[in-house]
Amino acid sequence: MRVDPALTQALRSRWDTEASAFAFPWGHMIPSLEDVSRITGLRVYGRAVSGYTYPCYHDLAERLLDLPVERRSSLVPRVALQESLGLFEAGKNAGETEDEYLERLARVSRRELASEPGPQADLDLRRFLVLFLGRLLFATRGDAVHCRFLPLLEDLGEVGGYAWGAAFLAHQFDGLSASERQTSTSGFYPFLQVWAYLHLPALGRGELTRPGFVPIARRWDSRRDTRHLADQLEHLQEAIDSYPYLDVVWQPYLGEGDEGQPWLVQARPNFGRSVWLHALNLVLPLNLFLTQRSLGFRQSVVEFPVRDRFRRPGRSFRGLHDTTDWRERAREQVENWERKGKGVRSDVTTDDAYLQAYALKYRGKVYKSARHQVDVTGEIASLRALLQSAVQDREAAQRQVTELRSELERVRGAGAGGASSSRSAGGSPSLMEARLAGAVLRAEEA
Repeated sequence: MRVDPALTQALRSRWDTEASAFAFPWGHMIPSLEDVSRITGLRVYGRAVSGYTYPCYHDLAERLLDLPVERRSSLVPRVALQESLGLFEAGKNAGETEDEYLERLARVSRRELASEPGPQADLDLRRFLVLFLGRLLFATRGDAVHCRFLPLLEDLGEVGGYAWGAAFLAHQFDGLSASERQTSTSGFYPFLQVWAYLHLPALGRGELTRPGFVPIARRWDSRRDTRHLADQLEHLQEAIDSYPYLDVVWQPYLGEGDEGQPWLVQARPNFGRSVWLHALNLVLPLNLFLTQRSLGFRQSVVEFPVRDRFRRPGRSFRGLHDTTDWRERAREQVENWERKGKGVRSDVTTDDAYLQAYALKYRGKVYKSARHQVDVTGEIASLRALLQSAVQDREAAQRQVTELRSELERVRGAGAGGASSSRSAGGSPSLMEARLAGAVLRAEEA
């Protein structure tokens, strides 16, 4: 799939790091564990991807990978890693189909990889997993491959039990928190693109070329756009700012079955829950309570999250300064994952109160295109003038109510005593009283 930098940049500009959610004009939206499971097929259940991080992985990398690593470094050269797997200079040939390409790639690799179980096969598998995790799922900028997940790969029998899909989602959240000026997202970029194709189809950025394939990412290609990146981005920002609310797809999987996706059976108990996500030193919240509409509910008023204390200290993955056991440091959050977090429920019948609170929090920040930029200072001045006018009108109405009530009481008292100025003028006290009572009601309503 081609990368779509304009779509990635448009989405990143709307990511609220405090809420770990997109802030769109129609409210919060958040990629979920169900999105990960449906789109990628990655495992989103099992043990949290948590454990030790080290200042340096040199000795561990040499022992478990048997590859040259620079002293006091945690990075494995990509070329050496790919050569050890027979995958270097194995690009796709002109006119070669995907199936032919993969078949040739497998044939080349088999010449390098061990054919029988044993220490060499274990070494091959660890090298492949380091490449897969470091260059595909959790890729960062730069050419070398980091070894931060290597401690979890020492016992290969345990690798399949980790919730790598949940760790992947935490990594996506962290990547979205990067500078808006970046035109790509770290890790497996097709996930975010396909998420947008499914939830915001009217943007028209994807082409459904292989219906019915699973996982869902296999169905889509990105639509080619030959315009300059800046023009694409401005067009997308305008399209999102004016996106029809009724065209937002909150539940894109309602018509999806489970056929060919056995992982969904065990994954389903983890869907629809707010929970802490773990990717070693990334400990980030999945705040699904902000997107109750994605679960078929109306959105209730909730307390908007504030910045948590588990933000990663810096953007470099070259290791933290101290050896840290994240299962211990984030014990409460790990236990939250093990309990599957908290289910999301709502019994309100309208989104109105939430949308009012949302508008007060974000104001014009949900609009990013030049056409929709809001002059906040001018808006505030205009609203203050309207408020002052409304206050004056209310005070005048209150004075009128007080005067009418006083007149009504006077008429009632005069009618009871048999001496009324209106009677001497030929009027009916009861008629005058009824008219005054109606005037008081109208004034109170005003």
